[in-house]
Amino acid sequence: MKADLHLHTTASDGRFSPQELVRLAVNQGVEVISITDHDCVDGIAPALLEAQEFPGLRVIPGVEFGTDIRSGEVHVLAYFIRYGDSELVSTLERLRNSRKLRAQKMVDKLADLGVHIEWDRVQEIAGSGSTGRPHIAQAMFEQGHVSSLREAFAKYIGREGPAYVEREKLTPEQVVELIVKVGGLPVLAHPNDIASLEELITRLQKVGLVGLEAYYSGYPQKVVRYLASLASKYGLVASGGSDYHGLENDRETPVGGVAIPPECVERLFALAKQRSLA
Repeated sequence: MKADLHLHTTASDGRFSPQELVRLAVNQGVEVISITDHDCVDGIAPALLEAQEFPGLRVIPGVEFGTDIRSGEVHVLAYFIRYGDSELVSTLERLRNSRKLRAQKMVDKLADLGVHIEWDRVQEIAGSGSTGRPHIAQAMFEQGHVSSLREAFAKYIGREGPAYVEREKLTPEQVVELIVKVGGLPVLAHPNDIASLEELITRLQKVGLVGLEAYYSGYPQKVVRYLASLASKYGLVASGGSDYHGLENDRETPVGGVAIPPECVERLFALAKQRSLA
């Protein structure tokens, strides 16, 4: 079974529409995908509709939350969510508004640094999706301020960059509790750079964490083995995905490009079935 449980579309900061991403996954021979846009579920329904044309593909409704801890940021993936739930939708709308306000402030900060990009162009790139830093980076690249999107993050808009601005975020506990409340399975995303990871896992398991993204784009085998063993130690599902955005195809791991053991995906489905989510 070939799967990719971490994908982004134009509903947040990905390059491809949900329909295009579904077709791309099918072309790559992927059998299970999850649409996990940042703070947004708008891409799920179109992806599910498109997937009806491809009986061999299963689409898991998902979302990726950005959360805040003292030492930085932690992302949490949600799988099998009731994506039309009113509390979920209103929370995500509030977080997206915060993203837009932050993006505006970052554009202002860049101008103070002599890096002038047009806010209208950032919004144009974002389209109807949630405005994020990749859209700012794309505008910077178009204007010749940077040679790549990666440079935009490294030099200006990464967490330690001079144009970085914080946004409203929930705590990891709040997000895990919300995911459970709306019928989802919470999984800790790309966890290798999280300080005091085991302490965080212990805290989040108390409120419903069920998984750990051990198989992730760019992780060396040593890291994958460590995270998989950590998942086993705490009785968590070892999940995985490419975190594909489609913005830098020459550098990004392609859809389905991360090898996830089939038993991990099967375990996730089994847990969803046990909770009557799938």
